[in-house]
Amino acid sequence: MSTSLRGAWRLPSVRLSLAVLAVVVALAVFGDWLSPLDPVAQNPAERLRGPSGGHLLGTDYLGRDVLSRLISGTGASVLGTLEAVGAGLVLGAVPGLVSVFLGRVYEWVAMRVADALLSLPFIIFAIAVAGVLGNGPHQAMLAIGVLLAPVFFRVTRASAIEFTRAQYVEAAELLGASRTRIVRTHVLGKVLPTIAVTTAGAAAASLLVVSSLSFLGIGVAPPAPTWGGVLASDLGFLHQQPLAPLAPALLIMITVGALNALADAVRDTTGVRADAVV
Repeated sequence: MSTSLRGAWRLPSVRLSLAVLAVVVALAVFGDWLSPLDPVAQNPAERLRGPSGGHLLGTDYLGRDVLSRLISGTGASVLGTLEAVGAGLVLGAVPGLVSVFLGRVYEWVAMRVADALLSLPFIIFAIAVAGVLGNGPHQAMLAIGVLLAPVFFRVTRASAIEFTRAQYVEAAELLGASRTRIVRTHVLGKVLPTIAVTTAGAAAASLLVVSSLSFLGIGVAPPAPTWGGVLASDLGFLHQQPLAPLAPALLIMITVGALNALADAVRDTTGVRADAVV
C-alpha cells in the first residue's frame, strides 16, 4: 500500500490536487486572519461595486467585501463537509466491516436499511431534518452523513467480504483467532485503500450538497459567510453584476475537482476496483 501511495504522489494530478486542497485547508484554518476586510461589515455606499483595488472581487448587495466573505466562509464550508463525511464514515464503514461476521439476519436488515436510505434525496432529506430538529449546521451535516452512510457501508462490506475469503483468513480462523483479531490484523489494513477512495469521493459530493444547502439558507445561517451563501447573494443581482457568481462557483468546482482527481489517482495506484466504489 505504501509503495502504491508513493507511486500516486509522483502523478502530476495528485500533486496539483494536494496543492489545491492545501490552499483550501489553509484558508479554512486561517481565514479569519487572511480576510482583508471584515466579512460581515456592511457599507451601503459601496454596494454592488465591481472589482477594484479596495475590493478585488467587488462587493455584494450590502456592500460587504466578496473576497473576505469567500475566504472567511471557507472554514464553515470545509468543516461542514468534514462533519458530514465523518458521520457517514462512522455510521457506514464500521457496520459494513463487522456485518461480514454477524450473520445473515444482521446482514439482511443492514442491507435493507442501506437500500432505503439510498433512495432518499440528499437535499430534501436535509431540509426535512432541519424542519424537525431546527435549522442548525450540525443537524444538516448529520442528515447528509446519514445518507452517505449506505455508500460507506456497501463499499466497505464488499471489500471486507473479498478479504475474509482469503486463505490466510481461513487459516487464522482454524487456528482459533478471534473475529476481532482477524478484522484488526488481516482485514482492516486491506480495506483502508477502498475506504480512502470512498472518503475522497464522498467529500466531493458532500461539499456540493453542503454548498447547495447553504445556498438555500439551511445549515449555517446568514450573515455568517459560506461558499453557497455568497453564491446565493450574488445570484440575486445578476442584472447588475453578471460575473459576480463566477468566483464562488469556481471555488466550489475547483475543490470538488481536486477531491475527485485525488480519489481517481489513489484508486488507480492502489488497485481498488472501479466498480467497488459507489
